[in-house]
Amino acid sequence: MSTPLSDQEKRKQISVRGIAGLGDVAEIKKSFNRHLHFTLVKDRNVATPRDYYFALAHTVRDHLVGRWIRTQQYYYEKDPKRIHYLSLEFYMGRTLQNTMINLGLQNACDEAIYQLGLDIEELEDIEEDAGLGNGGLGRLAACFLDSMATLGLAAYGYGIRYEFGIFNQKISSGWQVEEADDWLRYGNPWEKARPEYMLPVHFYGRVEHSDHEARWVDTQVVLAMPYDTPVPGYRNNTVNTMRLWSAKAPNDFNLQDFNVGDYIQAVLDRNLAENISRVLYPNDNFFEGKELRLKQEYFVVAATLQDIIRRFKSSKFGCRAPVRTCFETFPEKVAIQLNDTHPALAIPELMRILVDVEKMDWDKAWDITCRTCAYTNHTVLPEALERWPVYMMETLLPRHLLIIYEINQRHLDRVSALFPGDTARLRRMSLIEEGDPKRINMAHLCVVGSHAVNGVAQIHSDIVKNTVFKDFFELEPEKFQNKTNGITPRRWLVLCNPGLAQVISEKIGEDFLTDLYQLKKLLEFVDDDAFIHDVAKAKQENKQKFAAYLEKEYQVKINPDSMFDIQVKRIHEYKRQLLNCLHIITLYNRIKKDPNKPFVPRTVMIGGKAAPGYHMAKMIIKLVTSVGQLVNNDPIVGDKLKVIYLENYRVSLAEKVIPAADLSEQISTAGTEASGTGNMKFMLNGALTIGTMDGANVEMAEEAGQENLFIFGMRVEDVEEMDRKGLSDACKML
Repeated sequence: MSTPLSDQEKRKQISVRGIAGLGDVAEIKKSFNRHLHFTLVKDRNVATPRDYYFALAHTVRDHLVGRWIRTQQYYYEKDPKRIHYLSLEFYMGRTLQNTMINLGLQNACDEAIYQLGLDIEELEDIEEDAGLGNGGLGRLAACFLDSMATLGLAAYGYGIRYEFGIFNQKISSGWQVEEADDWLRYGNPWEKARPEYMLPVHFYGRVEHSDHEARWVDTQVVLAMPYDTPVPGYRNNTVNTMRLWSAKAPNDFNLQDFNVGDYIQAVLDRNLAENISRVLYPNDNFFEGKELRLKQEYFVVAATLQDIIRRFKSSKFGCRAPVRTCFETFPEKVAIQLNDTHPALAIPELMRILVDVEKMDWDKAWDITCRTCAYTNHTVLPEALERWPVYMMETLLPRHLLIIYEINQRHLDRVSALFPGDTARLRRMSLIEEGDPKRINMAHLCVVGSHAVNGVAQIHSDIVKNTVFKDFFELEPEKFQNKTNGITPRRWLVLCNPGLAQVISEKIGEDFLTDLYQLKKLLEFVDDDAFIHDVAKAKQENKQKFAAYLEKEYQVKINPDSMFDIQVKRIHEYKRQLLNCLHIITLYNRIKKDPNKPFVPRTVMIGGKAAPGYHMAKMIIKLVTSVGQLVNNDPIVGDKLKVIYLENYRVSLAEKVIPAADLSEQISTAGTEASGTGNMKFMLNGALTIGTMDGANVEMAEEAGQENLFIFGMRVEDVEEMDRKGLSDACKML
């Protein structure tokens, strides 16, 4: 039997990875050696594998720079409408391999590195994940950036350059332990600092009123330093920009009292300002109302809006002086998409700039703001909705609180005129929630201040209209729409599963890489035995490779011929890893009851991080690891059932595990998972899905045919009825 092709050999077969011309290979080798010498100041005698990774990264980056500059020149000259995607999270993962694929350099780099006597996969594995996100919301932002660049749209991602991303998870005695993710420790070859575009961001202070205008004075200033990362489109020479802001203390920070005070302490206190961009909050679908988090949200918004307005005012390339002074065309040239409510302060901040700085009247400013901003809702879970205490906003952003009050007053006046006497409706629709303390409902602010509101799967968008924002939908139904989430097939097929990508491209060509509807052409080959064999062979090779990875990294031996049953996502009660664990226990008990009964060998893998403060999620991890210890060490069970906890699940691990999956677990309670995107990644890589009618599973079942998924459990209506009847009545029904 022939040995399976290595990934490197498979890559060489795939034309979509670029043809390795002799000149290209020689040029890459030359550039690699130049960077090793001049950038890293090493020779081959003392260079480490990390040095080789950095030399390759800089070599590939060199191919981006010309395209990046030309793309930005083109945007300045043509002045298209620009999209600004504001997100507190960008879960990018690794950059090297994705860049090589999108630029068509993969094969040339493979060959060059091979000729230099190095292993390119080993170098790729040295790169740190840019883990600047928690899960679906941050990964969606990353996929959108890739997609917009591939479509040639003038788009910018704006976020925070967290010094520490999502924590690294260690499993110790079955429990999750968190370690800081010092991802910038060795430097980041993909970013370019732009100190010339550093901008001031104001906090605290007070508001002075005079002659019908307000002035925000006596503020504390923090500087926002931009770091730009190139975002290449797929084979189209477009390179867009992700701009992440880092907090810097101004040089006079806390030094006003320098003569009488403690100079050393004043310098040390600079850390207080710079803490804003220190660490990503590690909560997924949970609101933690900390002042530092509110500072982060305003920091990214204030810096970004200044940047957007500077760019709007200077339309032609090379011209830094303001050209446009009229904001009439602002919504025709600027789109601001709010990724959940985290950047909601963009609405009052844009109003503050237009009214206080640009001296525009309120109605005109409000019209421009609403036509510029749009809002994506990501969850209907009540514990996840952002509701900031008024006292905190009053201290940190006093001018913005007044603007929110004014927005609310005008909004409620309108509602009152349309629904006279309906005080219950006014209370439900207010931006301010009465109570102790009073709170600002940021989702309501987003709906009122945006021209479009979308959910992220059809079922989720319907729930948004019928429940959470029902009153708002009745007021302005035209605002509400659906945009079902998606994934980039470049990272989630070509990059992570070259074997399957090759099998597909041999049958239907390569157009599917920018148009997944092309995959329908594969229907012609459902009875083609050779094609079915090739697909199965690609899957088996992926399983063998992942089994080898687990053995090497975790000293865990698994049977690659067993069914790989995989659930990887954040640990949360609504995602029901507990249900999966109960199923494992059921399978175990069946084997124990009748050990000689035929049984398809199964390896159940569960992976994902629990928020550090989420006790129940941590207990679920402990349960899974404890059940695994029992099952894996039972000689009666043997190889029939194994349970693996996948430690430190992240983008780069997803790229390894998803292509190897046979069964994808998407089993959230109906009505709780807004969309899900892991479900799509598994299906694109040839796994079967077992799941509930929740999130995008519903549309996947419609597209693929419900007979091709294993759908079970209550529908949304059943869950709602059970909620109405109460649990005791529901138990009687069982």
